[in-house]
Amino acid sequence: MSVPPRFRSTDSGERDFRSVLGPTGNKLQRKPPGMKLENKKMTTTIESKDEKTKKKPDPPASPTTTLKQCSSLCSSLLRKNSASMTASYSSDASSSCESSSSSCKKAVRRSGSVSSAVGACAVGRRKLVDEKDDKVAGGGSNGDCFADGRRRCAWITPKSDPSYVAFHDEEWGVPVHDDKKLFELLCLSGALSELSWTDILSRRQLLREVFMDFDPVAVSELNEKKVISAISLLSEVKLRSILDNSRQVRKIIAEYGSFKKYMWNFVSNKPTQSQFRYQRQVPVKTSKAEFISKDLVRRGFRSVSPTVIYSFMQAAGLTNDHLTGCFRFQDCCVDAETTTKAKKTERE
Repeated sequence: MSVPPRFRSTDSGERDFRSVLGPTGNKLQRKPPGMKLENKKMTTTIESKDEKTKKKPDPPASPTTTLKQCSSLCSSLLRKNSASMTASYSSDASSSCESSSSSCKKAVRRSGSVSSAVGACAVGRRKLVDEKDDKVAGGGSNGDCFADGRRRCAWITPKSDPSYVAFHDEEWGVPVHDDKKLFELLCLSGALSELSWTDILSRRQLLREVFMDFDPVAVSELNEKKVISAISLLSEVKLRSILDNSRQVRKIIAEYGSFKKYMWNFVSNKPTQSQFRYQRQVPVKTSKAEFISKDLVRRGFRSVSPTVIYSFMQAAGLTNDHLTGCFRFQDCCVDAETTTKAKKTERE
């Protein structure tokens, strides 16, 4: 089989390019004179590979992306340094607790954790506060000493108003079994939401004149205009509440025989001895006060929130909240025992 020549000579002597069968099939390739033939398919494949290998330019980072990257970087750094940070916290906590309490050192040595160190420091600080409260109660730290040398509750200081000191020493916490006195203390306690004990005690005599010495039966018969005329002493809301409460007390007297019997039944005719050592331990209300408040509200009383009722219980001696370091604590305990014995004798 003869192979066809690739070139043929022309009359001018030049070689003419002739088509040949390409390696990829029946496609014919022409080779211009003086140029090399390139494989288009191979070139296209190489170019596509180059395009794939080329990296696309990174888009400009948005503020959100930058913040996320920063946060992730910070979290990774924090994770890496967590061990060293924990160690430093433990050492700092132990050094700060060293001066306040020896228990702080022991807690750090036992566990070495931040939580135990903080807890031990809190105990140490609490002891320091307790010691400070003891000094204040004793009146021997800043020259705040009473002339009579007696120790009183922490909220009574030598700078307190004399009427307030006298109320603390003579009335507050003493068991009261008189209907007029109980009604008076209930009304005065209700005014604590607007005034302090000092302000209330300064107006006490004027209030007694307006409200007929706080006789609930007599107050219930007062004219409303006469009561409102005393608006310079208390707000209109408090004046109206006193008038309304007197009518409800009158109903209780008709039902129980006396207002004192109704009130003292809530504590089984025996004052509660709290035995608090520090002022911060004295609550503003108790579950017993909430129970009494709900019963009074059900009966139509006004301005008798649990906080008001607990203040009333403290003043009327239903609970003895004198601090144990106060000289009145034992006196009120004796008064409570004497009252209890007298009640038993009356029953017999």
